[in-house]
Amino acid sequence: MAMGRFLAGAASALLFTGAGLFWWQSRAQSDDLIIPAAPPPVVVGAQELPVAAPGQVGAPPPMPASATSQTREQKRFSRYDANRDGIITRTEMLSSRTKEFRKLDTDSNNLLSFEEWAVKTSDRFAGADADANGKLTPPEFVTTAPKRSPRPKCKC
Repeated sequence: MAMGRFLAGAASALLFTGAGLFWWQSRAQSDDLIIPAAPPPVVVGAQELPVAAPGQVGAPPPMPASATSQTREQKRFSRYDANRDGIITRTEMLSSRTKEFRKLDTDSNNLLSFEEWAVKTSDRFAGADADANGKLTPPEFVTTAPKRSPRPKCKC
């Protein structure tokens, strides 16, 4: 008889837990359906550009005919936007860092331990400390900046 009560209690606990999870999931989905009001359109010069609502996905907005050269920020944005949809996803943003991460991850377990990071940082400091006094002067610190790769020549 005690075993029957125990099993009935366990079954009711599972039933209430499942019902709670379904209720919680339905509340989360209904919150996603609320779309906030779109921000006012951005005015560039005398021309209004359309602004998408948050979460809206579609074709990129039309560019003015006079836009032949991109600004520095537009070029930087384009480097991250791999599929050219006008939106940068987390995967696109982080994909440029995988090569550097793999260099730091010496044991190839896809986890960066403090020791792996510290060795690289210590080696970088030692390489920059020209007089080996354990301190970096401003001219020595300048050498720790990442090296810029040369720009490819135009293939016109």
